[in-house]
Amino acid sequence: MDTLLKNVVASSVYAVLGIVILFVAFWVVDRLTPGHLWNEILKDKNSAIAILMGCLGIGISIIIAASIH
Repeated sequence: MDTLLKNVVASSVYAVLGIVILFVAFWVVDRLTPGHLWNEILKDKNSAIAILMGCLGIGISIIIAASIH
């Protein structure tokens, strides 16, 4: 039971850490690109930027998962 609790806590910490890193990466990309990405995606319905950010999120998630694993 002790190892189960340690594994659950470790998984939770790594999950939160991964989510924080993912949000920081999105924020950095938003700051480096001209304009405001959320306005382009939501208000202007720019599907190209939405696809780009989706691919970026998947790529960063894979990198985070590989580094934590």
